[in-house]
Amino acid sequence: MSLSPLHSLIPDRFETVGILKRLASASRALAELKGLAASIPNQNILINTLTLQEARDSSAIENIVTTQDDLYRGEDSASAVGTATKEVLRHRQALRAGYDQVRTTGLLTLNTIVQIQEQLECNRAGLRRLPGTALRDGDGRMVYEPPQDANEVRRLMGELERFIHDEPPFAADPLVKMALIHHQFESIHPFYDGNGRTGRILNVLYLVKEGLLDIPVLYLSRHIVRTKPDYYRLLQAVRDDDAWEDWVAYMLDAVATTAAETVSTVHAIKELLQETKQRIRDGYKFYSQNLINNLFNHPYTRVEFVQRELGVTRVTATRYLDTLAGDGVLQKIRVGRNNYYVNRSLFDLLRRGDPVGA
Repeated sequence: MSLSPLHSLIPDRFETVGILKRLASASRALAELKGLAASIPNQNILINTLTLQEARDSSAIENIVTTQDDLYRGEDSASAVGTATKEVLRHRQALRAGYDQVRTTGLLTLNTIVQIQEQLECNRAGLRRLPGTALRDGDGRMVYEPPQDANEVRRLMGELERFIHDEPPFAADPLVKMALIHHQFESIHPFYDGNGRTGRILNVLYLVKEGLLDIPVLYLSRHIVRTKPDYYRLLQAVRDDDAWEDWVAYMLDAVATTAAETVSTVHAIKELLQETKQRIRDGYKFYSQNLINNLFNHPYTRVEFVQRELGVTRVTATRYLDTLAGDGVLQKIRVGRNNYYVNRSLFDLLRRGDPVGA
């Protein structure tokens, strides 16, 4: 099967009243999110927590499901338990690696896309070289056959890479282009495995590349989890009926909805950060900004994390955490042989509105 190049689309077809209204809403919400995220002094707090939520929701679309508790308990990778948890953590690592590449180079290249998929799947299979890939529904019926020839797959990915970098120029808003890029990538289906998750990582990295976000903190997959039947139906409607406008409208709604929800979450994190900072600063001689950063970078923190990040002894780190747990600032729990100190207020905030379940 041969896919039409995206450059053959006429940008004017995406200037309908419905799409322009959605575009305005999505752009406003995304701009608010970008500005708000920049107001957090330590943006690693958002990157560490929100990218993990995105990784979990994106994985859930592929029926890779883990609980919030397992995920945050296992976030140091070495202590991760269960295949699903490890896969979600690899997703976050792949997103972070891709983000570092885009921020360093200003580019979103085919090599970066391949490296993202390699990290997700823990293999170096690269682009598909063998025929036989087909997308099937829950009853096993084939609904779509992506390009089968290896040369065609590589050619199409080369064209997509050039489209991402606006070569030749395509006069459409970057949010419209993001929707087109995502659909084309999923339709090329360039890898043996991990196409869905890789494609959803590309969404947020493209927004970073275009300067619409500074850090990858949009939970776009949360909307897709909630509307999964629509997502797959509209993907296929473009292939069957050239229904590009409906697809773009769906993706713009996803951006607007998730950006607004993420704004609410970041506001709540910011307020909780200030409240916790004030409480610890007023009540404890061992207050430090590094300690606050630790408690918000790791909703489930451990003595080892505090020891490493504050540069203190194990005895001192244990005293800090036990004191905070004793006074109700943290909740101490034991799982197996490990003690965890839970920032329960932050954890509950991140879990709010979870479409996957606890």
